[in-house]
Amino acid sequence: MENRSPSVVAGLIAALLLPLAALADSGGDAARQADWDARLARASALLDESRAKMDAARKLMEERNAVCASKFLVNACRDEARRDYQKSTHESHRLESEGKAIERAVKKEQIAERDKQRAEEAPQREAELKAREADTEAARQESAARIEATQAGKARKAADAERLRQKQEAHERKVAEKMREAEQREREGAKK
Repeated sequence: MENRSPSVVAGLIAALLLPLAALADSGGDAARQADWDARLARASALLDESRAKMDAARKLMEERNAVCASKFLVNACRDEARRDYQKSTHESHRLESEGKAIERAVKKEQIAERDKQRAEEAPQREAELKAREADTEAARQESAARIEATQAGKARKAADAERLRQKQEAHERKVAEKMREAEQREREGAKK
């Protein structure tokens, strides 16, 4: 195993201890999530109630307009129906606004919590990034060393092969020279 720098070791230790701290805080997270879920459920119920009131107000308005058409004071009847409709829709809009306000508040809290969590985890992520960069750099250096060693081995083999070739050529020249000398001596011996 390679020796690691103290900063990498510290980062790895922090990475191991962070889940323990997260487990200790998870009770608060569960309660906060339960609160958010309850508030979102209330907001959803308010929005559903708002829609139901709006639908009921429209339906009642249509029914009352139909009834008003058969009455003697048509306009007075319609004005009264319109006032009742406006009261109902006003209440419906109030419920809708309240539900949307609750949703916005919860979402704002969730975003703030995520931002806080990211800020808390930033040192760990930075340490992990530095550890990965250190590992990557070590792997690159190891790879470069292997490539360099391989190239040096190939160069050595090529140099050895060249020396061997030169030796063989020198040997062949010597053998050829000796053969010529032997042939020349034979020719001279045959002439005498």
